[in-house]
Amino acid sequence: MIWQLELALFVMLIVVAIIALEVRDLVAALAALTAYSFIAAALLAMMSAVDVALTEASLGAGITGVLLIGGISLMRRRSVD
Repeated sequence: MIWQLELALFVMLIVVAIIALEVRDLVAALAALTAYSFIAAALLAMMSAVDVALTEASLGAGITGVLLIGGISLMRRRSVD
């Protein structure tokens, strides 16, 4: 049963990565990258690397997401043309 869950998380990880690369809106890409980080943290926790999973969840999704939202808010999100 555990390998099915790991496989499902790996597939979700790949799908979210492709979505993050293909989406045109910066906020949507940031949401996809945050989801990618949470899925990666879940996979790391399943591999018994809890300390790395907590670091990935706090830095990858938390702090990086806040910093990128701050940067995106200072930019224009739409092109002129």
